[in-house]
Amino acid sequence: MADENGLGGHLADLADSGRRRTDPLAAERIRARGEQRLRRKRAAMAAGGALLAATVVLGGLSLVRATRGPEPPAAVPAPTASRFVPPTPAPGEEYATELGHVYGAVANGDSVEVTVERLRSVRGTATPVGVVHTLTLPRGTPVEARQLAGGDPADVQLGELVDQLAGGPRWMFAIDYDSEGRVQSLREAYWLTG
Repeated sequence: MADENGLGGHLADLADSGRRRTDPLAAERIRARGEQRLRRKRAAMAAGGALLAATVVLGGLSLVRATRGPEPPAAVPAPTASRFVPPTPAPGEEYATELGHVYGAVANGDSVEVTVERLRSVRGTATPVGVVHTLTLPRGTPVEARQLAGGDPADVQLGELVDQLAGGPRWMFAIDYDSEGRVQSLREAYWLTG
């Protein structure tokens, strides 16, 4: 028992010395720091709740505005740029060719306006590529026609074919452009199937 009392006495002395060396202000600072953290946590939770409420309100307002339909644009939108770029001849070539359905012909004085739907030839079959543009050409533009001329090859002028080209996309042509992007002639692409 003497060993236990000696140990107990030693532990009691150690506890007394610890109490004497502790600073009551340090314990108070630890407590204050804990309370400060608790206040910050509560403030953060309150701010998060307010932010969530504001988000819900704004989301609801945007849904209400969406049901009313779109607002008119602030300014009249400019037309988009055409995706059409005239083909240019390869080095050493005189002309570049574009395949396309030519339709919607309208005569305007000495010129004819036509719509061209660009085509791509895949194993002799014409496939649209999604580019549609208009061309304004002189009535005298040379056209090599075959089926448009009754089945026999013939050289005609574009002005003579306005009525036949006035409908929808039916006639396929190879359109020849020079190095400055001007149309020099149209050749009926009778060899393609559409």
